[in-house]
Amino acid sequence: MNKMIKLLLASFLIMLTTIQAQKKPNIILLFADDISARELPFYGSSTWSKAPQGGDTKDVQYRAKTPVLDQLANDGVYIKTVWASTICGPSRAMMMTGRYAHKHKWWHNSDKGKWIDENGKKQKNVPLYVTSPYTIGRVAKAGGYATYWAGKTQMPGVENFGFDEACFTPGEGLKSGIKNPFTDFKIVQKKINGKRVLVNEDTGVEVDYYQQFGWYWKPHVQLMNHPNSKKQFQYWPNTKESKKSYGLNTYGPDVELDFIFDFMTRKKREDKPFFIYHTSHLGHDGWDFFSSDINKKTRNKWPGTPIVTWKNGKYIRTQPNVTGDAGNYNTHGTVTKGGIHNHINYLDYQVWLYLNKMKELGIEDNTIFIFCADNGTSGYGKGSIDAQKGTHVPFMIYAPYLNMTKKGEQDVLVNLADVLPTIADIAGVEIPTDYEINGESMIPFLTTNQKEHRPWIYSYSKDKQLIRGNNVLIDGRNKIYDVTKNPKDLISFPEVKDWSMANNKLKQEKKELEKILPRFNLHATAHDAPVKPEKVAPLTLKK
Repeated sequence: MNKMIKLLLASFLIMLTTIQAQKKPNIILLFADDISARELPFYGSSTWSKAPQGGDTKDVQYRAKTPVLDQLANDGVYIKTVWASTICGPSRAMMMTGRYAHKHKWWHNSDKGKWIDENGKKQKNVPLYVTSPYTIGRVAKAGGYATYWAGKTQMPGVENFGFDEACFTPGEGLKSGIKNPFTDFKIVQKKINGKRVLVNEDTGVEVDYYQQFGWYWKPHVQLMNHPNSKKQFQYWPNTKESKKSYGLNTYGPDVELDFIFDFMTRKKREDKPFFIYHTSHLGHDGWDFFSSDINKKTRNKWPGTPIVTWKNGKYIRTQPNVTGDAGNYNTHGTVTKGGIHNHINYLDYQVWLYLNKMKELGIEDNTIFIFCADNGTSGYGKGSIDAQKGTHVPFMIYAPYLNMTKKGEQDVLVNLADVLPTIADIAGVEIPTDYEINGESMIPFLTTNQKEHRPWIYSYSKDKQLIRGNNVLIDGRNKIYDVTKNPKDLISFPEVKDWSMANNKLKQEKKELEKILPRFNLHATAHDAPVKPEKVAPLTLKK
C-alpha cells in the first residue's frame, strides 16, 4: 500500500469516526422516474425531450426550469456520469439492494428469477428481500433510523423491506385485498365478447394501453402502518376531512409529500433521525384522464401538473380547479400541458418545499438530500442498451452535514448501487464482508481529497451487459465507444471500429473491462434464486 493511499484511508477513517460521533443526519432520497441526465439543465446537454410525445429537441420551450436543483447542484455535488439499469424494475432493485442482477435476480421488468417459497412451491418473480435481505430500508433501520417509503412501489411484499410507514401511489391490491372505493381513474382488464381488452373505467371506452391504477390526478393511495390506524394497510382518504376534500383536484405527488412531511415532523418531535425513500412517479408517462377527447383510445405522455411559477426566489402554485366527469373535463387553465419538462419543474417545486420544511424544523444543516432517477427518458433512453442512453441518469447530493471536500460538477463514475453502502457508512452500519455488495460508498470520495470514486460502472438488461470506464464504453450490443471526450448531447461518442488505430490507453482499458464482465454474466447459468436463501446475520453498528 503506497503512502498516498494510506493517507487517504486514514483521512477517511477519521472523517467516518467524526460522522458516527455526531448526531446522525437525516437522509432524504428523492428517486424520480424515467428521467435522463440530459433533461436536467445543470447537465448542460444540447438536446432534451420534447412534448407531448417525446423525441429530441433543442426548443427552449420544452426545456425544464430547475432553479432550486441548479442551486443545490452547484452548492453541493452532482456527478457527471451516473449509471442505473436500463429500465425501472432492475434499476430499483440495484438501488434497494446495492447489488447487480446476478445477485438480486431482477434482470428486466419482464425477466425475473424464479424461487422456492416457504411452502416449497416454485414461484415466478422472486422478491428482492428473499435474494438480498440487506435492503436499503433495513440498513437504515439498523443504524437507528425511522424509515418512510412514499410513492411508486413496483415490488411485492412491501411490508418486508424495512420501512416503518409508507404512502403508496398507486396502492392497489396490497394486503387489504379490497378494491379502492374512492376513484375510477384506472385502466383495467375486462372480458368483452369473449375477448380480453383494456378499458378506461372512468369513460367505459376500450383503450390501447396497459393496466394502470392512476397515480397522478384523483390518485389511488394506500397507507402502510399509519399511526392513526390499527390496520397494516388502508386506503386514503381515511378521515372525514380528507374524504370531503378528495377528488379531481387531488394530485398524487402532493399527497405523498403531505404524508412525508407529517412523518418528518413527528420524528423531529421524537428526536429520532429519519430516512425518507421517496420514489416519485414524476417523469413517468401515464394515462391522461383529463384528455378533452372522451373517446380517446391512446395515451398522451406525461399528463399535466398543477401550474407552478418561480418568482422572486420562491415558487407560487396555482390551485387546481378541474371540473367534469366521465372523461369530459375542464381544467380552467390551472393544469399545465403535457410534457416531461413540466414534471421536472414540479419536482423542482417539491425540492423547494423540502428545503422549506427542513428550515421550519431546524434540520437543514443536519439533513442529507439526494436526487436521482431510475433510467433514461421514455422515448429516448428507457429500455435502451445503446451506448448509455438507457443508463445515464442525474445524480445530485446536497449535504452541509458532511463538510464535503468537493463542490459542483464531479467528472467521476458512480453506480446507483453505490447509494446503499453510502447510507450504511452514514448510518454507521457494518455490512458483513462475506455478503456481496456491488456498490461502493461515496463517503471517501466526498469527504477526502480522493480524486476518483471507482474505475468502472456496470449495467444490465436481461442477458445483455454494459460497462464503462473513464476511456471506454462497451454497450449491450457489444459496440465499443471512446468516451474520453464529452459530446454536447451527452451521448454521441465515437464508436471504435478499427482497434489497430486505437491508442494504448483505450486498448488497455478495453482489456480490463472485458475481464470484469464474466463475473456478472450469469443470466444463462444462474438466472433464478438459489434453492436455499442466503443466510445472513443481523446488521450491526460499526465499532
